[in-house]
Amino acid sequence: MNVRSLDAAKKRPIAMVTGGAGFLGSHVCDRLIAEGAHVVCVDNLMSGRRANIANLRALPQFSFIEADVSMPLPQIDVDEIWNLACPASPPCYQRDPVHTLLTNVLGMKNCLDLALNAGARVFQASTSEVYGDPEVHPQVESYRGQVNSTGPRACYDEGKRAAETLCYDYQRSHGVDVRVARIFNTYGPRMDPADGRVVSNFIVQALHGAPLELYGGGTQTRSFCYVDDLIEGFFRLMRAPQAASGPVNLGNPGEFTMRELAECVIDMTGSPSSIVTRPLPVDDPKQRRPDIGMAAALYDWQPAIPLKEGLACTIAYFTNELWLAPFAEEMAA
Repeated sequence: MNVRSLDAAKKRPIAMVTGGAGFLGSHVCDRLIAEGAHVVCVDNLMSGRRANIANLRALPQFSFIEADVSMPLPQIDVDEIWNLACPASPPCYQRDPVHTLLTNVLGMKNCLDLALNAGARVFQASTSEVYGDPEVHPQVESYRGQVNSTGPRACYDEGKRAAETLCYDYQRSHGVDVRVARIFNTYGPRMDPADGRVVSNFIVQALHGAPLELYGGGTQTRSFCYVDDLIEGFFRLMRAPQAASGPVNLGNPGEFTMRELAECVIDMTGSPSSIVTRPLPVDDPKQRRPDIGMAAALYDWQPAIPLKEGLACTIAYFTNELWLAPFAEEMAA
């Protein structure tokens, strides 16, 4: 594929987005197209969905390649690589933990090798999961975390940690320009209702009057960032003239217990759903809240959308999904 020749006359920048048909990746594709870039979306559709990029497929400045990032990438003369390839939901990434680990490690290496050859800047979507079950609260970037390297979540947690290592080794050894964001829990339109994350689970269950499944006692906490706020943080990080000295936390520091979230969703949907408790999964973190001081100082970024406003938009999205009805049968089974 010679994307460069296609857009040479218009001098469009070329951006590759791995995982571009996913929840976050598709929003990045939208933003890049709006900025005037030619976007090459690479996705194996394991967790990404064609529906997420349906609005882009007919555009001449958008190209889609169905491929696995753990395999060598197409050698395209790109200006930017946005690496968002990897399932982020524990039930999804634990279905094939070996592939998850390889997606993180080999996928990152393939992106960095392409960047090195093309002279491209690289964005890496890392995660707050690198902090494991933290003993420091809120979590600052300098905290090295407490991760169980042999547990069922390690394929994702350790995979992301290794990907960060690769980024900074390529930066030190080869001068590759890397930007690493540690993403805290994100929600919003284009989430897959079946992906197993807490916001989508609660909303789908509530919309169908099914019991909301609360793991553990519901006292564990999370901080939820609406997708529009997060994408703005991505672009401020990526567009800054100088890279930060290391990874940067991006998330909303508002902290809620899982029970508070469940009760809020029931109230906002007007659902008759009850709340039932389930055992807490192995290595599930007890608390999570970002310190976003670095993002505020370096990029003048902080989230603007409060939880209830973001939930209203997300509830409306799920309500309007025509394929939600058959999913209700699966939820009730």
